[in-house]
Amino acid sequence: MPTSVIKEVEAKVEIPGKRRVDTMDHGRKAGAIFRLPAKPGFSRRRGEERRWGIILAGGDGVRLQGLTRFISGDERPKQFCALVGAETLLEQTRLRAERAISARQIVVALSKQHQPFYLNEVGIRPAQRIVQPVNKGTLPPILYSLLSIEREDPDAIVAILPADHHYSEERSFDSALDRAFEIAARRTGSVVVLGAHADAPEVEYGWIEVVGPTGTEDADVFSVQQFCEKPPMPRAMELLRRGALWNTFVMVGHVRAFLDMLDATLPDMVRIFRGSSKWIGVEAHIPDSIYRSINRADFSQRVLSTLPNRLLALKLSGTGWSDLGRPDRVVTVLEAAGLRPEWMPAWKAQRLAPAATSSVASAVA
Repeated sequence: MPTSVIKEVEAKVEIPGKRRVDTMDHGRKAGAIFRLPAKPGFSRRRGEERRWGIILAGGDGVRLQGLTRFISGDERPKQFCALVGAETLLEQTRLRAERAISARQIVVALSKQHQPFYLNEVGIRPAQRIVQPVNKGTLPPILYSLLSIEREDPDAIVAILPADHHYSEERSFDSALDRAFEIAARRTGSVVVLGAHADAPEVEYGWIEVVGPTGTEDADVFSVQQFCEKPPMPRAMELLRRGALWNTFVMVGHVRAFLDMLDATLPDMVRIFRGSSKWIGVEAHIPDSIYRSINRADFSQRVLSTLPNRLLALKLSGTGWSDLGRPDRVVTVLEAAGLRPEWMPAWKAQRLAPAATSSVASAVA
């Protein structure tokens, strides 16, 4: 391989403040695209070579910031915290993804300002990183990642996985993800959204209103009548009564199915991203100029809510899903698992103190 080509590729993966990471095999033929080595012990079943994954780890974790700051002493978002168990939520998501997808076909969308935290994620290899200049919602990193995957594999079946959720029954989730891949491979014009059983009128979740099922072969798969993002309480109560599902934001579909939905809803943004450089198997940094030219956009609101007819809902059973979006949800998950981390008693005492002070003041008055 010509020295000039080697230097050009190596320059793309230099990490500020760190030594350069050599990701190239210098004996490779010129023009060859670098691939991560296969995960040890990963055996592919038929069709699994088309599986790709996008882990979304660029969020700021604002809703849980009080708890994560209390636990870690810094401003790290929740995906970089070990909230449930010894691993961070991002590491748990990586392990979850690699049970279904080869590591060399998983990319991780991150934000530049979180570099001090993601560099400590030893399970995430530099070649998997897609770094955005700033967090502008879920849609831009999804779009960039999909376009990069399409370039590598036009027949890819892609799973999109948030990096900050929890499943108390991992095996059940594994089965559901495999099932979603199988459905998406057969029904390539639709995107499969994993929906959790709803047991409360949550106003902070997206809701999936379903009809169906779609057929005897897919008794657990439903057509989507409407997608409702963060409804007001009266609407949430109605959705609960009608048997709607919570949106876990785990999605699986043919890469073209995703991109067709984006072309239909945000063609100008797609055009902008198509003109940029792509991830090619080495750490990629999305150009600042791209993000300066776009507005914040969330995939649920701008795409899923707009095109429900292109979605299928796979109903989860027994996975114990939680988005860990509020401190009380984290505590509930920990207590259900019989876990009592060192920080929890002090956190509970801190939360109870204002209520106790208020009660005393009221009694004196």
